[in-house]
Amino acid sequence: MTLLSDIYYVCWRDMKRFLVQKPRILMTVVQPLVWLVLMGNMMSGLTDNPFTARMLGVEKYIDFMTPGIMIMTTLFGGIFGGVSLVWDRRIGFLNKMLSAPICRASIPVGKMAATALQSIFQVSIIALIALALGVRFSTGIPGFLLMIAITTLFSFAMSGISLSIAIFVKTIEGLHPILNFLTMPMMFTSNAIFPEAAMPAWLRTISAWNPLSYAVTPVRTLAIEGWVWEKIIPGLSVTFFFALVMVFIATVQFKRSIA
Repeated sequence: MTLLSDIYYVCWRDMKRFLVQKPRILMTVVQPLVWLVLMGNMMSGLTDNPFTARMLGVEKYIDFMTPGIMIMTTLFGGIFGGVSLVWDRRIGFLNKMLSAPICRASIPVGKMAATALQSIFQVSIIALIALALGVRFSTGIPGFLLMIAITTLFSFAMSGISLSIAIFVKTIEGLHPILNFLTMPMMFTSNAIFPEAAMPAWLRTISAWNPLSYAVTPVRTLAIEGWVWEKIIPGLSVTFFFALVMVFIATVQFKRSIA
């Protein structure tokens, strides 16, 4: 119970900082709106071709793209979760937390939980915008809740990676280029924007091992095809295991760094 309460307070402190940053909240709404409205309409002509429509498995490209945008947004939000650790170190707040009688593991886990809550907020906004644009989720509210669970797990995984790097890279200026280098290849070598069937063989192989693809596939299945468990369970299992491993690694590295 002490660990859980410590995680809660660390998480709530990061959430309070998020809630007072009005421009940041505004961008969490505007960014997915731009992706869905501009790119969704820009690529809408793809489904005019019967072969492409059959490859995508949808009548409208925005139906195919929405799950990908959900996971991509979680990717960007999660991978920059380590910035808060660097910032706390810079302003001296990290030292205050370390001198407080709290469990040391609660610091990285609390920060990952705050990042996950922010991702839930943004994914929910994406869903509302998508519904307004005519996208319908075939599994309804229960399926959407499972989609939220998958994006939450993926957020924990990505913020775990970010925190693991932030433990060793102690400046924001040094951290940002590394995080950008990780996010762009992950995004463009996944099935978030285009189906694997449209990729060359070498890129299809990379996509098959990309953690982003494992998160996108079950979310897209829930949104478009329904309760197809043979497609949902593998992606859900890999994402859960990935999140568990990264939480463990980030926690162990953090505790070692302050020992």
